[in-house]
Order: sequence, then C-alpha cells, then structure tokens
Amino acid sequence: MPEIFAGSAQYPRDAAPPVVTIGNFDGVHLGHRHLLGRLKRRSEELGVPSCVYTFEPPPRVLLAPQLRQSRISPWDEKVRRLHEFGIDQIVIERFTRAFAQHPPEWFVREILERRLRAKALVVGYDFRFGRARAGDVDLLRSTVPYLPVEQVRPHSDDGDIVSSSAIRRLVEAGEVKRASVLLGRPHAIIGTVVGGEKRGRKLGFPTANVESDSELLPLPGVYAVRTRIDGVPDWLPSVANLGTRPTFDGRQHLIEVHILDFRGNLYGRQAQVSFISRLRDEKKFSSADALSKQLKQDVIAARALLT
Repeated sequence: MPEIFAGSAQYPRDAAPPVVTIGNFDGVHLGHRHLLGRLKRRSEELGVPSCVYTFEPPPRVLLAPQLRQSRISPWDEKVRRLHEFGIDQIVIERFTRAFAQHPPEWFVREILERRLRAKALVVGYDFRFGRARAGDVDLLRSTVPYLPVEQVRPHSDDGDIVSSSAIRRLVEAGEVKRASVLLGRPHAIIGTVVGGEKRGRKLGFPTANVESDSELLPLPGVYAVRTRIDGVPDWLPSVANLGTRPTFDGRQHLIEVHILDFRGNLYGRQAQVSFISRLRDEKKFSSADALSKQLKQDVIAARALLT
C-alpha cells in the first residue's frame, strides 16, 4: 500500500522530495491513468517517490453543494486503484472554507515548497488551484521558475475527452457500456444483501436485494451485470433491476440482482455489482405472468452477453 499522510503538514521532513500531482482522481479512469503514468515515469527518472496530493472532501462538495456530483467510487476504492497503479504516497488535505481562501501563491510557497518540498510537478490539462481557482500553470512557473512543471495533454477516446464528469453523465443516462470504455473497467457498486419480499422467488427468478451506499447509480432499468459475492472467488453472470417494481406498485428504489444458475443463502454478505450493458427500461407489466415471460427473455439476453 502507498504511504498515506493526513495532510501536507504530516509529510516527514526527512522523506525524499517527491514528484507531485494534484487532483481528486475520482474513479481513477483512463484520463487519470494517462497522467499517473507520466507521474510514475518522472519519479523513476529522478529516483524519488511519486505522490498524489488530494482533498477530502472534494472542493466542489463544500463550495458548491448545489452542484454536488456523485462520487464514481468510494475513498477506499480510489486508494486501492492508486496502489495498484504503483503510486508511492498519498497526501489527503482536509478541505475547509478557510483553506479555500488561500491565494495561489500561498499554496505554491506553503504546500508545494515548504511542506512537500516537491522535486517536480505533473499536472492535468485543466489544472487550476488557489482561491477562486485563480492559479494556473503559468502562475506556477512564474512563482517558482526553478521547479520543473509538466502539463499533460487530455486523454481522448473516439473524440471524447475522458473525464469524471463525462463518466458520471454516461452512468446516470444508463450508458454503462460506453462508461466502461472511459473508466477502463465496468462501473460497479458495492452493498450488502438484505431481506426482501421474495417476489422474484415466486416468479421463478430469486433475487438478492442489494442495499448500497454507492453514490453513482445507473438510470433505473434492467442490466446485464456481473456479481461478486464475498467468499465466492468468481464474477457471476447476473441480471439486475434498478427501480421501484411498478408492476407491484412499488415505491422504494431497489437494486435487485438475479444471479444466473446460483443457489445459496446470500443474506448479510457483501456483493459487488459490475454493470456491463443496459437491456431495457423498467416498465409496468399487465400481470405477474407477463413479467415472468419478460424476465426469461432478460436472462437469455444477459447470458448471451456474459457467457
């Protein structure tokens, strides 16, 4: 695991000056990996640690709550993916309104120079910092002309700039297949299997009701997914329904997962649901039999995609 420091003030004075990048890195998607790859190469060239400097909570959560965006993945998932990428250090700065008032020059002198003692910087194409986002790469270079700064070009796929915002829009629109391309993996949520009304079992399609704190959920509908259950090593082909079960006049939003060819008690176990492709909208059927016939078609479609 990378070394994790609770704020730049905790960065040890006897540590080797690192190569630093700055950002939220929500999702650690292909655009982030493009930047992180350059960070790693630069740190290896200089023989010093690679360091990701990030904020908690993300600045937008505090400064513009009305524009708050759902996190693609929880904090521990972000740390795990940074670890898998080989990042040596993570500095988590507590973001407050007082911190937000510091001008860009203070950030450069106090955080980058005095606390982190950065050896070099690698930043993204849209990098801004300091009060009112007034700082940019030009200001950085003029303030500390002796500090090497590399600005990485945006990473694109089929003409689309890969960004966390683009991925959120795709997932929220149900376009999980396209989102998986930009993420570099399928979007996934994690939750606990809880008891339900067992309607699926009566229809011949038992479901695991997944209670999740994940912030970013796909548009309601039916999806081909893969499910990993705590204690089961394999990803299992499945069909997931997100919505209110309108055939039964449901009100509560549920995540119900039917795992193909699986039998067993899942109550209380953790489930990770990975969204592969959207099959159809959620709809109200005229009867339970009509719904059951559609579910059979959903299973056929999902099996063709997943197996």
